[in-house]
Parts: sequence; structure tokens; C-alpha cells
Amino acid sequence: MSINATPQILTSRSWLLALALVLMTFSGSFSQNRPKPETLVLKPSQVFDGQNLHRDWVVVVEGERITAAGPASSVTIPPQARVLELPNQTLLPGLIEGHSHLLLHPYNETSWNDQVLKEADALRVARATVHAKATLMAGFTTVRDLGSEGAEYADVGLKQAIDQGIIPGPRMLVAGKAMIATGSYGPKGFDPAFEVPQGAEAADGIDNISRVVRDQIGKGADVLKVYADYRWGPNGEAMPTFTLAELKLIVEIATSSGRPVVAHASTPEGMRRAAEAGVETIEHGDNGTPEVFRLMAKKNVALCPTLAAGDAILQYNGWRKGIDPEPARIVQKRASFKAALAAKVPICVGGDVGVFPHGDNARELEMLVSYGMSTLDVLRAATAGNAKRFHLDNRLGMVKEGLLADLISVSGDPTQDISSLRNVQLVMKGGQLYREP
Repeated sequence: MSINATPQILTSRSWLLALALVLMTFSGSFSQNRPKPETLVLKPSQVFDGQNLHRDWVVVVEGERITAAGPASSVTIPPQARVLELPNQTLLPGLIEGHSHLLLHPYNETSWNDQVLKEADALRVARATVHAKATLMAGFTTVRDLGSEGAEYADVGLKQAIDQGIIPGPRMLVAGKAMIATGSYGPKGFDPAFEVPQGAEAADGIDNISRVVRDQIGKGADVLKVYADYRWGPNGEAMPTFTLAELKLIVEIATSSGRPVVAHASTPEGMRRAAEAGVETIEHGDNGTPEVFRLMAKKNVALCPTLAAGDAILQYNGWRKGIDPEPARIVQKRASFKAALAAKVPICVGGDVGVFPHGDNARELEMLVSYGMSTLDVLRAATAGNAKRFHLDNRLGMVKEGLLADLISVSGDPTQDISSLRNVQLVMKGGQLYREP
């Protein structure tokens, strides 16, 4: 490069620096001008506090927290507070989605393979910002997002954008890339001479597994997700992937950093290994047996059954729900879920949303009721239950003094009719209103 080009390079860099300073100034100004949470008094017809239903309660929110919640006769109303009357509405904690993929969209729009291989990360992130807002406006103020599905650590950046107030969305617990055993995951079906990008990160053997777990933690994973089995058997059937020793190592390293491990598992052996290794939740569990569910109950391992995802996929494949007989997969899922309830396995509420549309998260709660879980138990699990399971119960999940003001209101009584959760009237996160009647 000639010497004469140097001033042009410096000038170009100066312009870039000036642009960066302008953007930083604008960003700072935007952050300072964001609406500050106000003092609010919420007066619904009734309050579901995460455990029980109360009539004639008042909830006071100052800043980002609940400062009072109880019978109207015992709550002091702060002077100059704004009162929101919520007639014929139930106020409850913001719902918690236990299994989401904000970087995916429904498979009847674009197949999973094509999303991973053909959609640019920038496109996926842009779409995910819309998903985040739809999720929040549907009343789900927190999500556990279990894998970026080929989008590297875009979920970490999405979480940061929400936390910094750049875009509206739920609080996020993210898993980053997630972990797979080499050769087990997808996309598949290509010439073996080509190394096709995978939907998760491969890790094998003690040294490599240790490095991958620590690397994912270092790059922002709040939770480690491992695929304890997958469809890599001789005939494409699901079979275990990691050994028990490998799974225990993953849990040991993650736990030492204060992070939980969750496992994708649908086979009895994959579920058994995951439970023995000490994971906190098992995702899917389609073919769980009474014996495996008894082990999970004994070890306090929760099941996140993701009923809505399998139901949606079968409809995409041609099943006319309500018209055609239930496919064998649905019959099996009903039986396994019934066995889990009978064994008193803790239930985590999460639909694997992304397989079906974001914002339609209530679909999983409706299906849990239709599969035999009581409406009240589903509501408890989607609020206080998920909060405790995800180690968030000291911050949210209840309508309780001192906790963050993540609150929603719905028309009707969701303790009697779970579909009332679709009638969202008010959405508040950290004391800030995103929707009000």
C-alpha cells in the first residue's frame, strides 16, 4: 500500500470513530429517556399469588418491586400513586416459559434443516426480536431458552439487548449452543465429504467435554443443555449418546460454576442416565417408563414434557386433530405423561415453543390440562413452580412483597379455565407496563 493512502485510512477511521461516538451518545440518551417505573396500585377482582386465589386484594408496585400485596383493608395506598382498576380480571405472576427457542420459527414455515443451514444469523436475530416481544405480550415475562440451534451465541446477545432495554422481551435464561455427541445430531443426509454446520456443539471424551462446558459457560450460558439421546440408532431410532460418566462430568463442572444442567432425553435409558448424573430437568421424556419416572421423583428431577411441540409436528405432517384418530405417538405421550403424574414427578411447564408460534405459549398449559394435570397445578407450575425450579424464586414467581413486579392480568379466572390466560389485559415486567387495559 502506498504512503499516500495513509491519510485516507486515518480519515476513514476518524469517521468511524465519530460515528461510534454519535451512536454511543444516542444510545446513552435513549437509555436515560426510557420511561421510569411509576408507583402503581393494582385493584383486580382477584389475585392468584402463585399458589392460591385471593379476592379483594390490592397490590402496590413502587419502582421495580412489589411493596405490598394483601387484603385491601390492610394495605396502605401511597400518596400520588396511580390506581389501575382491573374489574373482572385476575392478577397473577408473569408466566414462565420453561422450554423456548426464540431463534426458531414454526417448521411449517421453514424446516429446521433450512433454518440452520440457509438462514443468516442476522435474519434469525431480527426475527427473534419479534418473537421476544410476542412472548412478553402473551404474558410470559421469563423464558428458559434451551439452545440457539445453530445460531452460535445469538441468544446471549438477545438476552443482553432485552436487559439493556434496547428491545422489549422477557427475562431470559439461555443455553447457548447446547451440547451433543459427535455424529448424533443434525442437519444430516449430506455427502460425508462435507462438514455440515450443526445445530449444537459436539463434545466427546473427558478433555473435550471439560473444555466445551467451560467454554459455553464463559461465553454466557446460564444453563447447560445436553442431548442425552437422539435419533442416531441403526434405523434412525433414538438411542443414548453420552455415557453416564460423561454426563456426570458435565454436571460436576456446571454445578461447580453454579449452573444447572438440563437434558434432552426421550428413551428410558437416556432418561435414566441423565437422572443418575444429576440433571435438574429432563426435556420431552416421550417414552419414559414408570420405573424411570420413579427414579426422577426420587432424585427430584423435573419433567418438561413439551406436549405442544409433538402435537404441532404431527399436524404439520398431515394429522387432522379432532378429525383423525390420534397417532401412536400421541397415544404413547398420553400414557407416559400419565405415568409421570402417577409417580409424582415434578412438572416443569415448557412447550418447546419455536416449533409452534411464539406468543402461542399458552398452548402448552392448555394441553397439560387436557392430558390430565389439574388446572390449579398447571398454573402453580407455570409461575411459582418454574421460578423455584429455575432458581429464580428469590426474585419472581409470586405476588409477594419484595419480589420483582413481573405481573399480568387476564380476563376471567385461570384457576377454573386455563384458556383465560389467552385474554391478557395487563403486562408488567420489573414495574414497567408494556400493556394495560
